[in-house]
Amino acid sequence: MTAASDAGAGGPDAGRAVALASVPPHPTRLVYLGTPDLAVPPLRALVAAGHEVALVVSRVDKRRGRGSELTPSPVKAAAIELGLPVSHDVADVVGIRADLGVVVAFGQLIRRPVLEAVPMVNLHFSLLPRWRGAAPVERALLAGDEATGVCVMKLEEGLDTGPVFATGVVEIAPDATLRTLRDELVELGTEMLLDQLTSGFGRPSPQVGETTYAAKIDPAELQLDWSRPAVELDRLVRLGGAWTTFHGRRLKVLGAEVVLGGRGAPGALDGSCVGTGAGMLRLLMLQPEGKVAMAVQAWLNGAHPTSDDQLGQ
Repeated sequence: MTAASDAGAGGPDAGRAVALASVPPHPTRLVYLGTPDLAVPPLRALVAAGHEVALVVSRVDKRRGRGSELTPSPVKAAAIELGLPVSHDVADVVGIRADLGVVVAFGQLIRRPVLEAVPMVNLHFSLLPRWRGAAPVERALLAGDEATGVCVMKLEEGLDTGPVFATGVVEIAPDATLRTLRDELVELGTEMLLDQLTSGFGRPSPQVGETTYAAKIDPAELQLDWSRPAVELDRLVRLGGAWTTFHGRRLKVLGAEVVLGGRGAPGALDGSCVGTGAGMLRLLMLQPEGKVAMAVQAWLNGAHPTSDDQLGQ
């Protein structure tokens, strides 16, 4: 993986003149806005590096589990552990008198009044303007992109439209999963963010190139359609949450691999292999509905599929 400063890529709205607060070269007093697990390492790294984080903003607590207890977001939990003040209201950023806001997977757009008061940079996990939006890592993996990356960008009102201070590139390995790819991107992005804070934010470059959007993954997309090529189904499995059905009950596919040159009717079982629209997919790890995850051979021993059985029916 590599990183380069003052690189950018953009769409038709890139370079749009906006009267927003300018990012200072060497900010000292920060606010941090983030929500999920992947936004925790950058926050911890900022604190460990000695940067002053005056406020952390995250989503409101959600009710989870059987007892419906209120649970803080991963970023809020980490902030409390680090002894940092936390808010659920973005508007509270204005009263903090911070030099800079750092945004990592916050999950909501930040409006002009706040951006006019506090300059903000965003750690975005794609090579902008490819994959603007909510699920850039997921969409890069599903599309079969050979590489993706991280951008440190100036935040604007638009969806990931701002100019870019630095870009890092990560090659997507053939066996990369969503988890491993995210970990690699977060590690690189955290290093880039710390470097920008240390060396100073220079002049950002407008985004250049064709814009694509990364819509949030719809649960319906996770169902395996055996008429599709095996290479596409393999990407879906590596994304996590892929499933099919067997005898009308849901069967999660947790691990699989492509069998080059294999042939079989879509959904037809041949031992641990399943026919697809092109090639075959060898099942490795499964989780039947209501049961624990198991190796495919354990499932075969219990399910006893016949030559007439098909997945997805």
